[in-house]
Amino acid sequence: MLTETLEDFYQNKIKEVPANLSKETGHFNVFSLENHMGTTPPRYSRKTFYKIGLSRGHGFYHYADKSIEVSGTTLMFFNPNVPYTWQSLAPDLSGFFCIFREGFFTERIRGSITDFPMFAQGGKPAYFLNDIQDQQVTAIFEKIMEEIQSDYIYKYDLLNNYVMEIIHYALKLSPSEKLYQHSDAKTRITSVFTELLERQFPIESPHQRFELRSANDFARHLSVHVNHLNRAIKETTGRTTTEHIFERLASEAKSLLKHTDWNISEISYALGFEEPAHFNKFFRRQVDTTPTAYRNI
Repeated sequence: MLTETLEDFYQNKIKEVPANLSKETGHFNVFSLENHMGTTPPRYSRKTFYKIGLSRGHGFYHYADKSIEVSGTTLMFFNPNVPYTWQSLAPDLSGFFCIFREGFFTERIRGSITDFPMFAQGGKPAYFLNDIQDQQVTAIFEKIMEEIQSDYIYKYDLLNNYVMEIIHYALKLSPSEKLYQHSDAKTRITSVFTELLERQFPIESPHQRFELRSANDFARHLSVHVNHLNRAIKETTGRTTTEHIFERLASEAKSLLKHTDWNISEISYALGFEEPAHFNKFFRRQVDTTPTAYRNI
């Protein structure tokens, strides 16, 4: 699977890489979609940076193993852990997008940007806007476009505030149940289990290996008894540890089948199966079809 760095982005879309980009812990920039669509077709890839986009048009956002058809104005949030691409169905795409490294936030705020639901694993990345909401978010992006050109000494603090305003605007549109404080040990252990599971993805190379594949693997890693882990996850989520692992494994398998040219044996190995036949049996049980048939859909 492809990985696009900030350097790749600037080469492909701007044809010029900013000075000292590789030395910056944080980086921020903003662009209009009309002027910076790029000359090469968008590629399904994982990025090494965050992106927030306001787009007007008709097309599909493909991310992980999902696709969202959008028509009208959409506010989208992408993080470095989720591969994605855009497929346009109309030529008149317009709007704005900003890109940044995590350091743009960690240098100015406590905590992590992944604490916000739209940037968390499994979070909702798309927010559909009506005309009034489009105008309000557009006004924020226009302030960002104006400020990025200024020589104000504290402009990046101000830009950070504008980006936070967009994030909170989206949160108010669709409050997320994922934004909560862990009130007891069961929710804490479930949160750590989920983080460990997601940390193994995306699989970016046939040589990468999915290691923690069972409840026992996770229990050993967390230094808890497997029964305690299973009970905590079941009571917190209503599903078993194995169900969570298998669902995420099937999701990654579908993504690799659709968006890489790796053969079935390579995908099978990367996902931790000793034999392709074992992977075929797992995939058929989870998706109700074979890997080859799914790839050809």
